[in-house]
Amino acid sequence: MRRMLVHKQKDWLQIAVVDNNRLHEFYMEKNEDAGQLVGSVYKGKVINVLPGMQAAFVDIGLTKNAFLYIDDVLHPHLERQSKEKPQINQLLTAGQELIVQVMKEPLGGKGARVTTHYSLPGRFLVYMPAADYIGVSKKVIGEAERLRMRGIGEQIRLPGEGVIMRTAAIGESSDSLQHDVQFLRELWQGIEARGKSSSAPALLHREADLVHRLVRDLLTVEMDELWIDDRTAYLQTEALMKQMAPAMLPRLRLFEKQGQAGLFQHYRINEQLHEAFERRVRLGCGGDLVWDQTEALTVIDVNTGKFVGTSNLEDTVFRTNLEAAEQIARLLRIRDVGGIIIVDFIDMEKEEHRDEVMQLLERLVRADRTKCQVVGWTRLGLLEITRKKVREQTTSPVI
Repeated sequence: MRRMLVHKQKDWLQIAVVDNNRLHEFYMEKNEDAGQLVGSVYKGKVINVLPGMQAAFVDIGLTKNAFLYIDDVLHPHLERQSKEKPQINQLLTAGQELIVQVMKEPLGGKGARVTTHYSLPGRFLVYMPAADYIGVSKKVIGEAERLRMRGIGEQIRLPGEGVIMRTAAIGESSDSLQHDVQFLRELWQGIEARGKSSSAPALLHREADLVHRLVRDLLTVEMDELWIDDRTAYLQTEALMKQMAPAMLPRLRLFEKQGQAGLFQHYRINEQLHEAFERRVRLGCGGDLVWDQTEALTVIDVNTGKFVGTSNLEDTVFRTNLEAAEQIARLLRIRDVGGIIIVDFIDMEKEEHRDEVMQLLERLVRADRTKCQVVGWTRLGLLEITRKKVREQTTSPVI
């Protein structure tokens, strides 16, 4: 059974997604945050243009100026159409005002990264006001359904607009998708109107708070139950679900504290979080993973530990590496690790074993909501992974 558990503390809101009571995803956000920075839209002013870096710094009202790279200024299709790519100083000038959307939070002393390739997520689709593109989530596997979604996308978008169909759109009617795109279109029109009447820097649209995002992004037909341990958050979620996912309302539950056991204690979430954020994470077979993080990358070392196996050494190593791959894919999501990840698996003599371990990891990371790619084995026998980094990594949960 797949459950989403929402736990509200004094200062934090935490969300755990469990499958048969095993933790698979974890999110947290401060209660005072009215919404997250990534996805928010600002009217900014170009402070300076850097031809050598093909980028510009834009004041959007935050402590540090935001960074705007040339590929995030060009029209998405301009690079394919133009024989020669324009220079940044041909597109932007100091003092120029423009609307930008945050794509990465400020990280490690750097300002936020912004783009002019705007996208607004809805429950069933992502709306791109100037992309001229129709896409379908890679997680939608059936070719017939993919074709159906593309056909609806062509019907509901206006010339020059783009839409990407989400997995929640599987089986949904064209009317539902039309309603979604119309809502997002009007939202964008409101953003543009505020942009015309505002002086830079100005916040034009803040991305939704965590409760809103969980209903929009995480609540799919695969979710059997949604438990919330705070009445205010429960009522807020109930109101959102009546608008966005009325068919899912019977799955919403209010958790009443049972003695001393709260929601996370009842489902052993705190215990699993503690284990997940340890530097040394034990594997069921007796081996372990050792996690080390630097500013440049994350390194994971796989050890056999106490696991000696029941047959030959190669079989023991292979089985340990398979379990390690499954655990790594899970913990990358829970820890929200971003950037370059290097995995030092135990050396395997057989090439087919190396292939199986990499293929397993590739299959598992496809379920990750954050873009994650298994790059391959290096010449030194290390496995390289990249995972999109949009915010500071959670180093320990608030328990």
